[in-house]
Amino acid sequence: MSDLFGEVDEEMRREQLKKLWDKYSIYFIVLMVLIVAGVAGWRGYQYLESKKAAEAGAAFEKAVEQSEQDKHADAEKAFTELAAKAPSGYRTLARLRAAGEAASRDSKAAAKMYDDIAADRSVGGEWQDLAKLRAAGLMLDSASYADMQQRLEASAAPKSTFRHSAREMLALSAWRNNDMTAARKWLDAISEDNETPPGLRSRAEALQALLPPVAKS
Repeated sequence: MSDLFGEVDEEMRREQLKKLWDKYSIYFIVLMVLIVAGVAGWRGYQYLESKKAAEAGAAFEKAVEQSEQDKHADAEKAFTELAAKAPSGYRTLARLRAAGEAASRDSKAAAKMYDDIAADRSVGGEWQDLAKLRAAGLMLDSASYADMQQRLEASAAPKSTFRHSAREMLALSAWRNNDMTAARKWLDAISEDNETPPGLRSRAEALQALLPPVAKS
């Protein structure tokens, strides 16, 4: 009897499963198709992104070679095109390199390009700071100390990534604009920072030696 009841139960289960399959099989099939399509789509997206990155990398290397061969106009054009269409990993690098190439023909135009990068929050804080520094370097000989201070004072703050270079530029700008008090302030900041690179420290000491002595009260 137990075997008979077991067979009846098995048959009932089969019948119930058949009814469930007949009722819901279309949804199961659709779900499987969607899963397969989703995996295939993701794989396709990854492949296309990898292909774009490889193409952008090759184009970037070619532009770098043109720059090293002093073909600055060609390099600038190539970097500008990459900045417009390359994947995000190369876009900011290409913008910075394009501005660097432009500096060889028009320093003001290049400074404007760096300023545009510095104002673009999407590129990230350190890239913005680097762009500020590059723009300031191009304007160092012509800008007022007040302008340089506005550009670089935040970057010269303690713990800022590029504080050493920012302080050196501020000291040079103050010295060239005959503001010896400001020059001494930034040179002191350089000498008092234990993490100041040795080369920069030596340049700061040489500039400090050119400052007039502090008047005694």
